[in-house]
Amino acid sequence: MIDKNWHYYPVYMEKIRLIENFLEKNGKWKKIVDLGCGEGVIVEKFKNKGYNILGIDSNYKSENVLNKSITETGFADNSFDTALCLDVLEHISFEEQEKALDEIRRIVKYGGVVVFSLPNMAHLASRFSFFFLGKPIRTAEIKRHKGERTIAEYLKLIKEKKFAIIKRIGLFPTYPISSIMTYHFPSKMVLWHRILSKFFGYPNWSAINLIICKNKK
Repeated sequence: MIDKNWHYYPVYMEKIRLIENFLEKNGKWKKIVDLGCGEGVIVEKFKNKGYNILGIDSNYKSENVLNKSITETGFADNSFDTALCLDVLEHISFEEQEKALDEIRRIVKYGGVVVFSLPNMAHLASRFSFFFLGKPIRTAEIKRHKGERTIAEYLKLIKEKKFAIIKRIGLFPTYPISSIMTYHFPSKMVLWHRILSKFFGYPNWSAINLIICKNKK
């Protein structure tokens, strides 16, 4: 159960809503893998809806989640139509990120879709902090997000690994008032974050980016 007083609760809820909408529209008859899925909340929900979906995680195992590493999954080439990689890359080293993207490219079919959820160390509030104080505002401590980058660096890496970016969605543009309200009243900001992200979610200013890609030849 997600704690509604968690500071990122409204951001998380909006992200999950968008991912679930994506799967509802694009995934019913496709083979899907959720990479680094934790306890497999999305996997279980859509498995129960009849979707052909499974998850992998290096720290968890269950009926629907295989204990595998994102850098070496053991799946055959071109195994999946769709892959989710949500809040994963920032937790591994820069070197491991390259290996993970190579592995994703290998196991997803040509023309298949990959959805990334990535933090942006250069979100709006972080830019102001760096300008005035000389330090960015990270989305988590370095020990948790050892591979955190600016979104421009992630985009460069994704393109270098031959993924074609179809769409970017910004979540939580860190405008001062909304950031303060989110920090103090997260449970009351869910609807506001839906509106904020839809109309004012410029990806380069947002703390989180959803990036939808195609695996191209």
